[in-house]
Amino acid sequence: MKRLLLAVSLVSSLALPSAAAEPKMEPIAGYDRLEVDAPHRARPLDASLWYPAGRRTYRGLIGDNAVFKGSSGLVGAAIAEGRFPLVVLSHGSGGNMDAISWISSGLALRGAMVLAVNHPGSTSGDSSPRRSLRLDERAADLTTALDHLLAEPEFARHVDAARIASLGFSLGGATALNLAGARWDREAYRTYCARMGDLAEDCVFFAKGGVDVAALPDGFAAEMRDPRISAAIAVDPGMSYAITEASAAELSMPVLLISLGEKNLWKAADVGPAGSNLAGRLANARHAVVKPAHHFTFLAECKPEGAAVLAEEQDDPVCDDPEGTDRARIHAEIIDQIADFMGL
Repeated sequence: MKRLLLAVSLVSSLALPSAAAEPKMEPIAGYDRLEVDAPHRARPLDASLWYPAGRRTYRGLIGDNAVFKGSSGLVGAAIAEGRFPLVVLSHGSGGNMDAISWISSGLALRGAMVLAVNHPGSTSGDSSPRRSLRLDERAADLTTALDHLLAEPEFARHVDAARIASLGFSLGGATALNLAGARWDREAYRTYCARMGDLAEDCVFFAKGGVDVAALPDGFAAEMRDPRISAAIAVDPGMSYAITEASAAELSMPVLLISLGEKNLWKAADVGPAGSNLAGRLANARHAVVKPAHHFTFLAECKPEGAAVLAEEQDDPVCDDPEGTDRARIHAEIIDQIADFMGL
């Protein structure tokens, strides 16, 4: 009898493992690609959507390359039940949506959906100083992508339409503010470039493309507010010196401004009293500083060989952070700041 009971016990323990013995699954956000028809562009826009996943599919690595670490996503996974805040995300000049997938994935794991696009003319491999100044086209990219998403029943039913925020980094920060109602003054931007000279990193970039800041395109100053946007988040935003006083006064929605670094803060992205003072000009703005960091700390974590790859290609040293910087920690702090601002 003892042998029989021992055998039954052994079989039961093998057939019915305890919950404690089950491997713990790493939380991974859902990820999908979209192709968006855009009348203002010559070809469809590449877009992506990150979201809380309801079921697991296969795991993909998004944005992984020789320089940067990628982010895990469950490709095409079912969306979790419920309605979620939506973030529309704009990358910086020369960047792309997958290169900053860490923030999309991180916010999705906190309970948001994140819709991003690649902006033709100012994306990786297609970054033209002249075309980057067509701010209206960048804003229209996200408005058109939002139209597309909300026309898709499978996605739209999960969107909390009362909680749609724009988010952007660098030139994308200007795009996020543009969607919230900020407008730009061409003469003010020309004056800023003349006054700052080589200290203005953005003006230096445009000068390399032979841009005449005295003859900026009409789209630079266009009204591009999207009434569906109820909050805006701008990380080291560009162009803030040229935001019109009238539009700054009218922009009453909640705005989160995040500065990367203090000692190493780019002058072009300074929204504090020593810079454009945008933080003081907006009625409902919160200003956070994450440090130690500089502008490029926002980009994905670099692989050990990333800096050498960039040096060999004579590219910008975007992997070289200020002393004491932990890029992963800075990213986590940025996500915490945004999650707190959005109530995630």
